[in-house]
Amino acid sequence: MPTSSPCPVARSAALLGDHWSLLLIRDAFDGVRRFSDFQRSVGAARNILSNRLKRLVEAGILLQQPASDGSAYQEYVLSEAGQELFPLLVALRQWGERHCFAADEAHSTLLERATGRPVPYMQPHGSHGEPLEASNSRVQKLDSDLR
Repeated sequence: MPTSSPCPVARSAALLGDHWSLLLIRDAFDGVRRFSDFQRSVGAARNILSNRLKRLVEAGILLQQPASDGSAYQEYVLSEAGQELFPLLVALRQWGERHCFAADEAHSTLLERATGRPVPYMQPHGSHGEPLEASNSRVQKLDSDLR
């Protein structure tokens, strides 16, 4: 689903903006590597799972490599570009924690390994270090956006 849009959000959404792809990336961060383990975790049909994994490999988000145990299986691991999606997943998780659960409803929590504490809320910061709100930012459109 490539797009020629000059908008980074549009291009990213075309690649990542599907339920299955985001769950596969989430699972890759959690150490899932094999097709059968992804399928067990996300519950996708084999054809959907195969398609999404292929797209993520073609996009350079996942790498396919021989199984670490020497078996004939292939494993999927996050590439450097895939690793850079961590802040996106954290932001989605934190938004979901705030807006998708009732106050008393249980949900998983992302913890820092070193401290065991919840990961602090992510907030963009301006060039002087202050929290940056949407109202204090703007998108500079390219000339081609205006055509």
